[in-house]
Amino acid sequence: MTTTTRTAHGALGWGSFEDLPSGRTLVMGVLNVTPDSFSDGGEHAGHEAAIAHGMRLLAEGADVLDVGGESTRPGSERITPAEEQRRILPVVEALAAAGAVLSVDTLHAATAAAVLDAGAHLVNDVSGLSVTPAMVEVVAERQAPYVLTHARGTPATMDGLADYDDVVDEVLAELETLRDRLVAAGVAPERIVLDPGLGFAKRGAQNWALLRALPRFTATGHRVLVGASRKRFLGALLETDGEARPAAGRDTASAAVSALSAHAGAWAVRVHDVRASADAVAVAHAWLGTEPAVLRPGAARAAATGGGAR
Repeated sequence: MTTTTRTAHGALGWGSFEDLPSGRTLVMGVLNVTPDSFSDGGEHAGHEAAIAHGMRLLAEGADVLDVGGESTRPGSERITPAEEQRRILPVVEALAAAGAVLSVDTLHAATAAAVLDAGAHLVNDVSGLSVTPAMVEVVAERQAPYVLTHARGTPATMDGLADYDDVVDEVLAELETLRDRLVAAGVAPERIVLDPGLGFAKRGAQNWALLRALPRFTATGHRVLVGASRKRFLGALLETDGEARPAAGRDTASAAVSALSAHAGAWAVRVHDVRASADAVAVAHAWLGTEPAVLRPGAARAAATGGGAR
């Protein structure tokens, strides 16, 4: 990303991973370019619709956009890396040109390499214990920030692999083993972001245990990403007459998790409803006495040049 591009379009995006603000929890907006994601599959499956939605998420306060071309919901069908790239590369290129900081949600090393070439900044890999040597090699070679997510099995098998004696101890231990593998391959530790993998081989109560244990994850010294938005355990919490709350009705609960995660020191929250979680994070930081609670790219530049950020 060139300085010229950031200056021209940076009011909507931070421009680079290094320029992301520190000292507050970031909001990562979910951008699914898929026909079958669990909460919004098909709504933004076309390139133009996806780009427009990405721009809306930036305007609503997303610090990072997480672009995905393959659903990883339980039971979802796999697609080829070629199809995944057909779906997302034009979207990544357009949003990168607009100054967006982009994470790409992919299991495929070939896609990770392609999106980094196209202007993406982070690789968000939910393969967990199944991470491939090729993915490790790509991340080490590029020194790209890498979201290391805890997961067991595949989307087709993960629900049957949620047996733990102590979910927090085991998830932490398995993440640390994978972390050590990445570091041994040459990935800089400060480039590794940990994600407890809510919903990935986790049953309802296990997700809440992991959220309560967020301080143990941040104590590792790594950034921590929380991805609770619209997930099944929230639907189960909000059930009525034995029926889980539909995904579209889980945004208020998702925002509450965002506020609590910010209070617990999460680096970022990954959400579908960006505006609600940006507000929730602002409240959490005001509660903690963090100033400024919310800072947009345009405001940051105005403050730096004496134009005022408020």
